[in-house]
Amino acid sequence: MKIAGHPVPHESARGHVTGEALFTGDLASRFPRLLHAWPVMVPYAHAQIVSCDPTAALAVDGVVHVLTAADVPGEGDSGPVRHDEPLFPGEVLHHSQAVAWVLGETLDAARAGAEKVCVNSRQLPAILTIEDAVACGSFHSRPLVLERGDSAAALAASEHRLSGEIHMGGQEHFYLETQCTIAWADETGGISLHCSTQHPAETQEIVARTLGVPRHMVTVECLRMGGAFGGKETQANACAAIAALGAWKTARPVLVQLPRRLDMILTGKRHPFLVRFSAGYNSEGKITSLDAMLYADGGWSLDLSEAILGRAMFHIDNAYFIPALTVTGHICKTHKTSQTAFRGFGGPQGMLAVEDILDRIARSLRLAPELVRERNFYQPGQCTHYGQPVKDAGRIALIWNQLKETSSFAARRNAIAVFNAANNHTKRGMAITPVKFGISFTATLFNQAGALVLVYRDGSVQLNHGGTEMGQGLHTKMIQVAAECLGIPAAAIRQMPARTDKIPNTSATAASSGSDLNGAAIFDACGKIKATLSLVACEMLGCAVEAVQFEDGMVFATGAEAKTFRDVVEAAYRKRLPLFASGFYRTPEIHYDPKTLQGQPFYYFAYGAAVTEVEIDGFTGEYSFPRVDILEDTGDSLSPMVDRGQIEGGFIQGLGWLTLEELLWDDAGRLATNSASTYKLPSWSEVPEVFNVDFLNMATAQGVIFGSKAVGEPPLMLALSAREAIKDAVAAFGPGGVVEIDSPCTPERVYFAIERARGPKPAAESMEAAVTIS
Repeated sequence: MKIAGHPVPHESARGHVTGEALFTGDLASRFPRLLHAWPVMVPYAHAQIVSCDPTAALAVDGVVHVLTAADVPGEGDSGPVRHDEPLFPGEVLHHSQAVAWVLGETLDAARAGAEKVCVNSRQLPAILTIEDAVACGSFHSRPLVLERGDSAAALAASEHRLSGEIHMGGQEHFYLETQCTIAWADETGGISLHCSTQHPAETQEIVARTLGVPRHMVTVECLRMGGAFGGKETQANACAAIAALGAWKTARPVLVQLPRRLDMILTGKRHPFLVRFSAGYNSEGKITSLDAMLYADGGWSLDLSEAILGRAMFHIDNAYFIPALTVTGHICKTHKTSQTAFRGFGGPQGMLAVEDILDRIARSLRLAPELVRERNFYQPGQCTHYGQPVKDAGRIALIWNQLKETSSFAARRNAIAVFNAANNHTKRGMAITPVKFGISFTATLFNQAGALVLVYRDGSVQLNHGGTEMGQGLHTKMIQVAAECLGIPAAAIRQMPARTDKIPNTSATAASSGSDLNGAAIFDACGKIKATLSLVACEMLGCAVEAVQFEDGMVFATGAEAKTFRDVVEAAYRKRLPLFASGFYRTPEIHYDPKTLQGQPFYYFAYGAAVTEVEIDGFTGEYSFPRVDILEDTGDSLSPMVDRGQIEGGFIQGLGWLTLEELLWDDAGRLATNSASTYKLPSWSEVPEVFNVDFLNMATAQGVIFGSKAVGEPPLMLALSAREAIKDAVAAFGPGGVVEIDSPCTPERVYFAIERARGPKPAAESMEAAVTIS
């Protein structure tokens, strides 16, 4: 029976619902004499530390030690790319930044001790917005520039031109499990950690750097994460370094586990962007030129901002061919948390920009936005602005046309027009938008993975690979891959936690590449084991080695009596043959010059499209989504049930970013939306009444594990259809024309966009309103 491609539940589904599945914090009870850590925070966005005196804290009952820079034996910096994130800063660069950490017998003791640490600081001026950073020339690095053709000349020669700004906010990861690490010293002098991290190898590197020891002295294990969404790709490292330093200093286990409020005020978010653009186009709506300036709010340190901005620049075309293009990217340095990876990694911001621009083009010409989008699609033989051929460009139109048919787009568009004509204060809108998302790490060196497969004499298997499980179903897929390769039931395979002493030098589980990379490495390892077992089996079955088949836990050949997988394994053991193998994979055919931003950074593109319908109340700006239709290109899905969950969840998370989730800072640089009570998340009320999700048929991806395609990030961008549908409904309140609205499209912003769409009120109506109010 085929296992890969079969819909199965998540391997930890039962544990998630019953509470049997353990996360890092659940392991704390296993460590006697465990110490708890609490940060000493400074209530300014920018300040110079004059002194830090822990004396009073050490007198608090239960306080064991106060960690400061003096305790660091190595380099006290957790910056993943540029070493610009001191663990114990002398200059505070975002509000509530930690300058010391108190270790206590209990969390309450550590917290009480932190309140007693005497920090003398001098407040300094702070930069809190992108606009202020641009005005002050505050940037993390030189601008990135990506060009095709002469956009200025093409713009000047264009039949029509428009320019404008697009503001888009960030997004809080709000993973269910906050940042968490347990560290302890072992008898060899090494340090071991249980860590909620997407990148165990990098966490190992940062801890080793902090302690001044070789990496082989540090072991990092990730059992599973309760969500991550990019927020634990780099930002788990600082907590891990503090926990490890505490264990190193006290010779006791140390737990760093941030409560929700601290997690929100201390960790980075999705990057807010400001886009300033000028576009040229013709009377048919075909874009001829685009000059775009992208400003990303990087926060106080660089983190992964360069790569994130680069992907935004790569994806500013989405599914559209732009003949002449200049896109310039800036990373603004502000006194806010260091913004970081988030599902889509800059792609959503770039794609939002082009979708907004095409909508403005369409409405300026009084053309249907879907028609203008169609006219700008990539065609076979065309290349992206960074030089990569779009080999399967025809798939964009295939998905588009199929979805328009299955969603009854034309009929519903007519029905919406009838509804809007009959209703003055409630309007409906609808939009269809495509997704073309590049799959691979843009940094070529990260496109590699390893696996270790162990077969025991009873035929059971342990599976090790470099990917981490954060609820996305990676382990489920990898079990299916191994079971398919070896021809054994999935129940015979035990997925082991990711550990740096099993698989070294791993890449982060990110960039939607977890299944592609690790699945191929497992395939390689299983292939070696299967080759060994086939040599043994052909003797047992009396057949040629090529005739040996593995399926359903049996090994057989035509005309011979089948043997169990266990029997063949035992026979191989008795012949003193290896029953384990390591596997390795490196993504082929990719290359990329980070200086010129040219090359083929992606192995393939994942495609999809979504149709979203919205209904808006003109009095309040509130809206609901009666129906969403999605068609996603998953290739030959490795695990359809898992992929469906990723598509649905990704769309809703994107919907949250675009409509509800608004990050607000006060004038002092303090995050005001620092809890679930002040930060609005999608809930059941935001789920569409009708939510249709389908996979593109006959969509095998060549050269990818079992013909599958990545599905982690691409669905998030499908939610752009919801934003465009809102704009469509807003336009219906007035005579038409360009609709401008910042993101997220909160009800307040929608209400004022409706007021602008309606235009100025007649003088008599305004006077009557004034009299009524008075």
